[in-house]
Amino acid sequence: MSEYSYITLREEPKIKEAAAEWFHGKWGVPKEAYLECMEAYLSNTTEYGWYFCMKGDKIVGGMGVIENDFHDRKDLAPNVCAVYTEKEYRCKGIAGHLLNMVVHDLKGKGISPVYLVTDHIGFYERYGWEFLCMVQGDGEPEMTRMYIHR
Repeated sequence: MSEYSYITLREEPKIKEAAAEWFHGKWGVPKEAYLECMEAYLSNTTEYGWYFCMKGDKIVGGMGVIENDFHDRKDLAPNVCAVYTEKEYRCKGIAGHLLNMVVHDLKGKGISPVYLVTDHIGFYERYGWEFLCMVQGDGEPEMTRMYIHR
């Protein structure tokens, strides 16, 4: 058995508060913003979900899906957001597994393509993502890379 388990928030709704706090600590976005998106997912208002890699009861990786990840291309939706793996758990395939989980889950719900913004070059391509264009982040001086998974 793997030392990790991969879950959606719907499978373990009791982690909602801890998950929102975890993402807040990684990205500085208010905890309430995460809670609002998570609650919409849990109440079936949206199919844009939240995905986690757990080691026991500890979150070691996670990401979500939202309408727009703070950029000017509102037509490119939905967006994978808040992609993070704890430093000591990197290079173990966790983020890749979660990315594949997100794409598979959304395609099963008829949601495709999916987008994400990142400054990374070379990472997302390994998991079937393609560079699409540059976008302007809200309040950001530099343009950032937009990827698509079809």
